Amino acid sequence: PGLIDCHSHSAAFSINEGTQSITSEVRIQDVLNSDDITLYRELAGGLTMANILHGSANTIGGQNAVIKLRWGTTPENLLYENAMKGIKFALGENVKQSNWGDDNTTRYPQTRMGVEQIIRDAFTTASEYQNEWNYFKKNPKKWKKKVSPRRDLELDALVEILEGKRQIHCHSYRQDEILMLTRVAEDFGFTVGTFQHVLEGYKVAERLKEHGANASTFSDWWAYKYEVIDAIPYNGALMTDVGVNVSFNSDSGELARRMNTEAAKGVKYGGLSEEEALKLVTLNPAIQLGIDKWVGSLEVGKDADFVIWNDHPLSTRAVCEQTWIDGTQYFSLEKDALLKIRDNELRNQLVNKILSKKEDKKEQKWNHYEEKSAHHQHCLEQP
Repeated sequence: PGLIDCHSHSAAFSINEGTQSITSEVRIQDVLNSDDITLYRELAGGLTMANILHGSANTIGGQNAVIKLRWGTTPENLLYENAMKGIKFALGENVKQSNWGDDNTTRYPQTRMGVEQIIRDAFTTASEYQNEWNYFKKNPKKWKKKVSPRRDLELDALVEILEGKRQIHCHSYRQDEILMLTRVAEDFGFTVGTFQHVLEGYKVAERLKEHGANASTFSDWWAYKYEVIDAIPYNGALMTDVGVNVSFNSDSGELARRMNTEAAKGVKYGGLSEEEALKLVTLNPAIQLGIDKWVGSLEVGKDADFVIWNDHPLSTRAVCEQTWIDGTQYFSLEKDALLKIRDNELRNQLVNKILSKKEDKKEQKWNHYEEKSAHHQHCLEQP
C-alpha cells in the first residue's frame, strides 16, 4: 500500500502564523503549493498521502490539510475529501518561545502553566460562544438583539472540536504536558486525536490508551533540544505493545522520501513484526486521519494507492519502482530516467542561449567601441 505521513510540512508556502498564540482561523489549504518539487521526490520514495500541518509556534495553531500527492495538479486537487478535519496544537518550548531569542519575551504564554491556561480560556470562550449560537438557533424569537450572534472563525474551529467534528494533532514531548492535555480535553468533553512526536509517550502509554488518543512519533530523533532528553528509539514499539495506535512520521521533506526504512526501525528497536512495522507508515496513520476505510491497505474497494518495490519494502536496499494514486501512475523509474534526459537537454539549451546572448552583447559592445574610436580618430584628423 502507498505510504502515509501523518506529520508533514511539504507543499506549503507558509507554515506558521506566529503573531499570536491562538490562530485557529487560518488554514493550510489556503497556502498549498501543488508544484512543490518535494512532492515528486516523496513520490519517488513511495509516499502517496500526507497530513500537512501548521507549525508549532502557537498553542492553538491553524487547520491542517490532508492531501494525496497528485503532484502538478491544482492545489484544490491535492486535498483528500474523505479526511476528517483537523487542527494543530502545540505544547512546550516552541509555544512558550524559550528558543526564540531574547527579543521574543512579550507574547503570552511564556511558561508551561500559561500554555495550559490559555487552552482552558480558549475552550471556555468557545463553549460560551457555542451556547449563544445554540440558543439563537433554537429560540430565534426570544433573541433580544436585532442581529444574530457575531460570527467568529477562530471560535468556530474550536466549537467543531467540542462537537467532535475536528480532531487535534498536538505537538508534544514531555509526559507532564501530555497528561495535562488529556485532562483538559476530558474536562471539556472531547478526545485528543493524535499526539504528534510524543517522545515521552512510552512513560504514559497506558494513559494514552485510556484516553483514546493516537500517537505519531519519530523513529529515533532526539538530542536536538533539552525537552527531548528522555527520547528513546523503543518509544513506538512500547506504545504499540500497550495497545496505542502508533505511526512514524517525518516532519521533514527529506525524511519523507524514505518512510519505508523508518518503519523498519520498529523491527530493530522493540521487535515489532514486519507486518506491524509496515503498518506504522500505512494503515496506522490512515486510522489516525480517519481515512482507513479508503486507504492504508490493499483491499477490494479501497483507493488504488500502491507502490511497487524491487525488494522487501523494509529493506535498506529497496527502491521504489512505481507509485500509483487513484489508479494513476505518478512516478516510475523508467519515466524518471526519460525526464532526466529531457531536463538535461532543456537545461543545456537554456545555458547555451544565455551564453550566446552574452557573446552577442560583447560583440555589440566591441563594435560600438570600434565605431566610437573611428569617429574620434576622424575628428582628430580634421584641420
